[in-house]
Amino acid sequence: MSETVSLPKGDRFFEIRFESIGGLGAHAAGQVLASAAVLKMGLNGAHFSSYGSEKKGSLVRSFVRLAPADRPIRTSAPVETPDAVVVFHAALLSNPATFAGLRKDGTFIYNAPPRSVPEELAALPSTVRIIRVDALGIAVKEKSRPNAVLLGTLCAALPFLDAEKVLEALSEGFAGKRPEAVASNESAFRRGAAELETLRGVGRAEGDLPAARAEPAWGYETQPIGAIIPEPGNTVWNDLSTARTGSLPVFNRERCIHCGLCDLVCPDLCLVWEDGEKGGRFERELTGVDYRYCKGCLRCVESCPASALTKKAETPGLAARLRVPLFPELIE
Repeated sequence: MSETVSLPKGDRFFEIRFESIGGLGAHAAGQVLASAAVLKMGLNGAHFSSYGSEKKGSLVRSFVRLAPADRPIRTSAPVETPDAVVVFHAALLSNPATFAGLRKDGTFIYNAPPRSVPEELAALPSTVRIIRVDALGIAVKEKSRPNAVLLGTLCAALPFLDAEKVLEALSEGFAGKRPEAVASNESAFRRGAAELETLRGVGRAEGDLPAARAEPAWGYETQPIGAIIPEPGNTVWNDLSTARTGSLPVFNRERCIHCGLCDLVCPDLCLVWEDGEKGGRFERELTGVDYRYCKGCLRCVESCPASALTKKAETPGLAARLRVPLFPELIE
């Protein structure tokens, strides 16, 4: 029989929202956390996720709602006013919806390398506890995934979550299908709990943050003219930076033989070529990568015969510094 755990909010729901992209394990993290809460900590719990038809690389939100054992959970609505938000990918910090509804006394955890304090965090309430952890860096070293690290950080930040029971649920989930991952996940989990950093004086907002708009964006008076695409998804305005999961291709022009094999395998046509004449004949040379459209699949790295494209860990500002724009006229 599991012991009953007391929630910090009394009889009110305690709500957690994971903000991620497909492939980083937010959905699995929500399942593990809710299972541990219900089966091992004596709480009522509910979990579900929201994502598109092609989950990998697209926006994923995973919701966990916890309640005392004597209070049933009769809602499956998305978590709009979370007590805790966990961000799996730093690129999501540029989206205001990532912060939406966070309570003024809440907890905000984000995955980023040390010393990375994006200016977007100023939009958080000044009273929110902000925690940074290098989940991707730890996961790579431990041969695990960021979700194991962030679960460890979340348990350390919220003491009412029994870390050992959450870790037990995490291990049980892999013991049958991937037993070799159990030890690496445990190491990543414990490092996530130990290597977090609490930031102070970052948020500038006052009070609870407003929840995301509940009503439709358009009505009969405000809807756009037919056949108009106000937010194009597959045009020159598209931005695939949030699809990268920690690595990107880095181009060395001195080593390039301009054979074009990388261009043949690139699914997003993000390589930039320069046309001209040399010695009286037409030449076409690769000049770089436009990381706005690069989702980090690294097929170009795999196909390059001259090792002119190499895999490199994406650190804050690296893509912006190395980017060669495909459409210079669109740069603000």
